[in-house]
Amino acid sequence: MTYGPGLAMLRSDISPVASRVGDLALEHESLRFSACLNTVESIKQRTNKDVPLLDDAQVVPSGAVRLMELQYEGYAYLRP
Repeated sequence: MTYGPGLAMLRSDISPVASRVGDLALEHESLRFSACLNTVESIKQRTNKDVPLLDDAQVVPSGAVRLMELQYEGYAYLRP
């Protein structure tokens, strides 16, 4: 799950880890990379430009809500 500044990881135009994301997606079928639509829309509005995402990124409406859903399912949220 990426949101805020972390969304850069899933942007096809500026991701410093694009090849790693692709490799991990191929290695682990069940691994999902999610991008917060709220963050994408905020960047679009601020920059007046599209925000291209990696093919392996799936968009979720709200990163915060998705994190809460995952925690409810038993996942833990670890902040760097």
